[in-house]
Amino acid sequence: MTTVTTARPVRVGTRASLLATTQSGHVAELIRARLGREVELVQVTTDGDRTQAAGTPLAAAGGTGVFVAALREALLAGDVDVAVHSLKDLPTYPTEGVTLVAVPPREDPRDVVVARDGLTLAELPPGSRVGTGSPRREAQLRALGLGLDIAGVRGNVDTRIGKVRSGEYDAVVLARAGLARIGRLEEITEVLDPLQMLSAPGQGALGVECRSDDPLRASLADLDDPPTRAAVEAERAVLATLEGGCAAPIGALAEVVEGEDGEELWVRAVALSPDGALSVRKSATGSPQDAAGLGTRLASEMLADGAGELDEVRPPTRDEPEDRESDRVQKA
Repeated sequence: MTTVTTARPVRVGTRASLLATTQSGHVAELIRARLGREVELVQVTTDGDRTQAAGTPLAAAGGTGVFVAALREALLAGDVDVAVHSLKDLPTYPTEGVTLVAVPPREDPRDVVVARDGLTLAELPPGSRVGTGSPRREAQLRALGLGLDIAGVRGNVDTRIGKVRSGEYDAVVLARAGLARIGRLEEITEVLDPLQMLSAPGQGALGVECRSDDPLRASLADLDDPPTRAAVEAERAVLATLEGGCAAPIGALAEVVEGEDGEELWVRAVALSPDGALSVRKSATGSPQDAAGLGTRLASEMLADGAGELDEVRPPTRDEPEDRESDRVQKA
């Protein structure tokens, strides 16, 4: 006999962009498959969407949290039951009444290049205009010493790629995960090695939030992927600790790997001066069960090695050389 459920659909809050609705649609499918509940997507416009449409640089708009607040407000108001975020957009501090209930399996977290004529970064002539809205990417691009003209850019994936197609930019740097989710991997001309471009903490992962007192919370926890959760907890602990002591661009990437005595969590992180000339890089291994502790300790070592002083180095102006000898020091 067929069982008919009369429970109302689970309302999943999402931003309106193609990438956001695709990501939220993925979570919706997981809810249907594992919870046996119907789902409807509810679009919410965030301050990040409004400032992006206006062309305001992300840092000036208030940072990554501008994409999150409206979704959380809709969640707390009862307008939606679940909010889906790109995890790298989530602030590291908690919001009362909201729980990060699940982190599903992660997409490839690496950054990629979409360039004219199928070129890689190294093949672009000096002076080529490369677009990014991320201080982390800008600093690491400058650190490569390729003589590129790094220019700010915002907008959705189509908008950014369109700026390359139109000739306004020679290349843009994007997250591979976003292109994978919307079926645009063929646009990529180079996948960047993390040794060149370390990802943003949480990049490639999704964060599923619900109200802390919602009975749905226990069921939604089934969507959680433990290795992904451990990795992003370590990365976010690095970010939270470094944010408390510096304002430098930060990258962090962690992975659960098979060690001699079982699973190990490997995390590496970098903090850079805005011009990329100075950096503090460290890595560590530990237990996946101590992910946050491992990330916190690693970041604390980075602060002890001078990561808190890197944001005092300003980027060169167009009249200054990018290879100022006085700044070319790297702390390991």
